Amino acid sequence: MSQLKVNGIRNTSATSDAITLATDGTCTVKATNRSSNLIINGSCIVAQRSQSSTSAGYQTLDRWTSSMAGTDEACTFAQADVTAGTDPWNAGFRKAFKVTNGNQTSGAGAADDVSISQNIEAQNLSNSGWDYTSSSSYITLSFWAKSSVAQTFYTGFRIYGDDQREYCFAYTLAANTWKKVTHSIPGGSGHTILNTNALGAFVQWPLWWGTNYTSSGRAVDTWQIKNNAANYPDNTSTWYTTNDATFELTGVQLEVSDHATEFEFRSYGDELARCQRYYYEAPDLSHRIADGLIACNATGSYALPVGGAHPTTMRAAPTLTLDSVTYSGCSFNSSNTNTTAWGMRVTTDNTTHFRITTGSATFDAEL
Repeated sequence: MSQLKVNGIRNTSATSDAITLATDGTCTVKATNRSSNLIINGSCIVAQRSQSSTSAGYQTLDRWTSSMAGTDEACTFAQADVTAGTDPWNAGFRKAFKVTNGNQTSGAGAADDVSISQNIEAQNLSNSGWDYTSSSSYITLSFWAKSSVAQTFYTGFRIYGDDQREYCFAYTLAANTWKKVTHSIPGGSGHTILNTNALGAFVQWPLWWGTNYTSSGRAVDTWQIKNNAANYPDNTSTWYTTNDATFELTGVQLEVSDHATEFEFRSYGDELARCQRYYYEAPDLSHRIADGLIACNATGSYALPVGGAHPTTMRAAPTLTLDSVTYSGCSFNSSNTNTTAWGMRVTTDNTTHFRITTGSATFDAEL
């Protein structure tokens, strides 16, 4: 009978053994915890706000934000379909975050920038099991990316603690070809990360950052104290100076591991619930109140039975925004929110029948 005698088994790109064999014939298996993806909506399936926008910030895909400055024509940020038969489609992905460049007629300015990113809640990262103070402990980022222009791009990772520290790496895309990118990021001596509901880190994909923010001396694959004059090496401007160039991203996973594992697919309901910790919509307020619920004989301020519990505990007391709200027999007085519920007050106009007739509300506790 043939025997294979080894001390351990590991992937060719891993830095530690997945299976360690002891002299007594037993073994220790390093298993990756499922529900390990620190990125929320990495499959790009949830878009509560809208499916397309030419504005920066939180506008389209949940948990994803964008930056845009100095452009001659605004970029378009959109939830896009992944084309059937492509590699990410075959891997199970149906949606992507797509950026379409405007026409930057004045060229690539030193103060111009276009980027997309996701902010990570500090306590999610600090309690993830990553020993961010050790250079032998890794967190691994993986994603699918496609650009209509062949170019080298950069991705950045910044952590927030007693100070801010940042790491970046490079990857190269062929034109109109999906590529799966993986990169393992080590911890480092002196690193700290907050253990609160504040911003703990972000992952960023710059498509163009001008030379005000980059430096030819910035090294990749290494940490530095935040330096806004040298966040990345100098960017190649091909994508930014190509009219209507596109960039697509999907299948984004950040996990505590020294190598990338299979993407953690979540149901739409699961992903939506995670997103609603940071933002959600109450699309129709009219059904929340009926005529004559409160009788009154004089004008005054009354607690209106509009509101209730949030669908999940929110990160912080959200900002409540009312949209296209119309009232019958009353007018808006005040509102209040906390992490678990919200409510409103109205001023009545001496009637026993008052209500909200139309309108919606949004609740924003984004980082």
